[in-house]
Amino acid sequence: MRPLALYLHIPYCLSRCHYCDFNTYVLDGPQSREYVRALAAEIRHQGAALDAEQRRVETIFFGGGTPSLLPAEDLCALLEACRGAFRVAPEAEITLEANPETVMPEAFVALRRGGFNRVSLGVQALHAGLLQVLGRPHTPARATEAFGAVRAAGFANVNLDVMFGLPGQALRDWRRTLEGVVSLAPEHLSTYGLTIEEGTLFGRLHRRGALRLPAEDAHLTMYREALRYLPAAGYRRYEISSFARPGFACRHNLTYWRQGEYLGLGAGAHGYLGGVRSMNQRLPAAYISAVTRRGSAVVERENPSPVAQVEEALMLGLRLADGLHLAAVAARFGLPDPPIDPAVLARLTGMGLIEAGDGLLRLTEAGLAVSDTVITELAASLVLQPGICA
Repeated sequence: MRPLALYLHIPYCLSRCHYCDFNTYVLDGPQSREYVRALAAEIRHQGAALDAEQRRVETIFFGGGTPSLLPAEDLCALLEACRGAFRVAPEAEITLEANPETVMPEAFVALRRGGFNRVSLGVQALHAGLLQVLGRPHTPARATEAFGAVRAAGFANVNLDVMFGLPGQALRDWRRTLEGVVSLAPEHLSTYGLTIEEGTLFGRLHRRGALRLPAEDAHLTMYREALRYLPAAGYRRYEISSFARPGFACRHNLTYWRQGEYLGLGAGAHGYLGGVRSMNQRLPAAYISAVTRRGSAVVERENPSPVAQVEEALMLGLRLADGLHLAAVAARFGLPDPPIDPAVLARLTGMGLIEAGDGLLRLTEAGLAVSDTVITELAASLVLQPGICA
């Protein structure tokens, strides 16, 4: 049976954070109830259309937005809809994203009993002033309290999201956040550098020159601090931004980075099946209407060209600490081995940005700091066979 991952998008939040450009909206109670019904209907429709008997669902991820805003009974009902429409592996990783201000002890006990076994908690910072700058409604104390409630509910696999490179953030603030989250002993940590996106409050402030961001070297210093501190605390970096204790790497995200197949369900959700990419209606009202009319909300499908697939394999594979198996990429796409210009490989190796060993190509620590630039240059130097663009 072919492995499959499911992503369910819950687009509602209490408020919009100042940096967020995700497909999210302030909670609308009546609409959210319609949305849950539509999402359950889409799950059943897609399960039937996909011939789910030939698939084995290894991971399910409820993302957002803030899925934990929904009642626990609705979330458990959606999970049961997945089990009814697909063959879900008994050991499947089933993740719920949550924000600290929405963690209610009784609800999380019900979620654990209902089959959820992993929680990803959006802490972002353990500094009250920085949380206010980000537009986050919780406090450091509330984040700690929420983590305790998740643990007390029986969750033995918890991720904490934290951010660096924030407006007004100093290295000492970042160290305090790292020390604070490590003291809680989660199984997984995701460390994200702030990026300024168009259409956000931060984007507008940045255009006006009204956003005081750390200098580029300070941003890199914060990332290097995570690279130094977290492995020493027992967290292995397995992806550019992801650290985990042994056995707790996020299996769902690994599906994305390894170009595995996944089905996107919900407003604006993306999927990748049979080499075809799809995207659903973004607006919740339009999504609900589409599912009500035809069972599906897909509005866009794309067949990536072979070149695009090779470039994606390179970009995603190099995010992983284990690196990319160049011979496997060459064999998969019918390319020379190595599929990258040897002169470029030699130059980047000489600069200390990449390293090769055991047939794998990896970014070095220096390369991690400029990963986007290195990956872009490698992608531009692919050795393509005639006709591969067809």
